Amino acid sequence: MNKVLTAVGASTAAAIACSAALRPVFRHWGAARDEVEGPYPGEGIVPDGERGATMAVTIDAPPEAVWPWLVQLGGDRAGWYSWDRLDNGGRQSADRIHPEWQDLKLGDTVKYWTKRNGAVDAWTVAALEPNRFLGLHGLSDLTGRPLDPKEPRPSAYTEGLWGFQLKELPGGRTRLVIGGYETFRPRSVGWLLSWIFPPLVWVMQSRMLAVLKRNAERAGTHAG
Repeated sequence: MNKVLTAVGASTAAAIACSAALRPVFRHWGAARDEVEGPYPGEGIVPDGERGATMAVTIDAPPEAVWPWLVQLGGDRAGWYSWDRLDNGGRQSADRIHPEWQDLKLGDTVKYWTKRNGAVDAWTVAALEPNRFLGLHGLSDLTGRPLDPKEPRPSAYTEGLWGFQLKELPGGRTRLVIGGYETFRPRSVGWLLSWIFPPLVWVMQSRMLAVLKRNAERAGTHAG
């Protein structure tokens, strides 16, 4: 029995050490230090919010060519450009710009698609600077049920700003930095999720960055 307990303890310690080593990689995939540690738009939208995962990619297309892909995000619109079976109810994300989905305004609701319930409310457009920044705000209880931001926060909830920043680079290129702010209550839940979420976010968001890069660059090539 002692040998079994020792083996289990060693395995657990190894798993924790591995997770600790890989956690920064998952949370900061493709991002430079200044993008992780420097200022990021949307501070103040999430009360008591802390910086969340920050990931980035360089796209060989100008910001105005990337922006339309972001504006049409949504489960009942273009999808999320990620693993559609996992985060879009099996519906295929758009591979072209849809003019009918380009009218996005502050306060609009961005929906999430599930196989069981179809399109459900998920985020509110909280920041919108064309060709520069899109900020999606989410507030829910720990079961995922949306909460009214005008009402007092309950004792247990999660709140976040999911941001998409476009920075113009020389040569007609764009730096897309996905980041934001997050709050978990109680804090113990936040601590637990801070170890569980990074690999999941990395799987989905790294795919999203790759697809956005491919789509924007391919559209620019075809346009040329």
